[in-house]
Amino acid sequence: MLTRAMTQDLSREWAGFPLRAPLVMGILNVTPDSFSDGGKFAQAGVAIAAGIAMAQAGADIIDVGGESTRPQAAVVSPAEEIARVCPVISALVARGIVVSADTRNAATMAAALDAGAKIINDVSALRHDAGAAVLLAARACPVVLMHMRGTPATMDSMARYQDVGLEVLAELRGLRDAALTAGIRADNIAIDPGFGFAKLGGQNLALLQEISRLSHLGHPLLVGLSRKRFIGTAGGEPDAQKRLPGSLAAGLYALAQGAHILRVHDVPETVQAVRVWQSLVGADGTN
Repeated sequence: MLTRAMTQDLSREWAGFPLRAPLVMGILNVTPDSFSDGGKFAQAGVAIAAGIAMAQAGADIIDVGGESTRPQAAVVSPAEEIARVCPVISALVARGIVVSADTRNAATMAAALDAGAKIINDVSALRHDAGAAVLLAARACPVVLMHMRGTPATMDSMARYQDVGLEVLAELRGLRDAALTAGIRADNIAIDPGFGFAKLGGQNLALLQEISRLSHLGHPLLVGLSRKRFIGTAGGEPDAQKRLPGSLAAGLYALAQGAHILRVHDVPETVQAVRVWQSLVGADGTN
């Protein structure tokens, strides 16, 4: 368990970034089948150019993934995943860009860290691969633990909640405690409520309205709302490519509720929106 002393000693810095202002994480899917941009960055050269452009537009972190985790997505072997992401990670790191590796496989985590990635972002919260927690404890690297029930293939059938906010909080606490038990440092952990992962329709809106509860865990909060289906449903936009306005609205709402990191597809627009939001509420998020 995270003790009161550990919470008090937790630095207001994560992965080398001060958390006085929101961070923007750019999504770079080096896959043929991701839900919104599948195939767009499947070629390494195209992906590298896109990552550089996102960093130049103001992204603090580029999150590189080689396996789609949308519902019913095909499983990708670690070898294929490594072949997809590592050339891109190496090229971005060589340009001084902070890279996160979006993977649930320990072998890919190790290869990505060797290629220069600084952060591991795991949708399974280290449950998919038994070697993941041991590896990351040994590497002492920052990690994002995301809430999901089941797997991408089964998660929709497990989206049953009495109180989605309280249940996600309790389950994330258990995932966090397991990471601590495995030897991962508290100040290396960030948490993600996992919008769209084992949450359907209005469950996502209800969770977003209650994410301030997650601050009780004492870790930076990352949210991935960009272009999600529930954004389209709420905003009346079936085309994922046209959900920027709704994504910005949801992201700024999340910041107002205490989120620290926005994981997004549309970096320039999000950076501009966040800067205006900061100018209105102050750098620390208070009026």
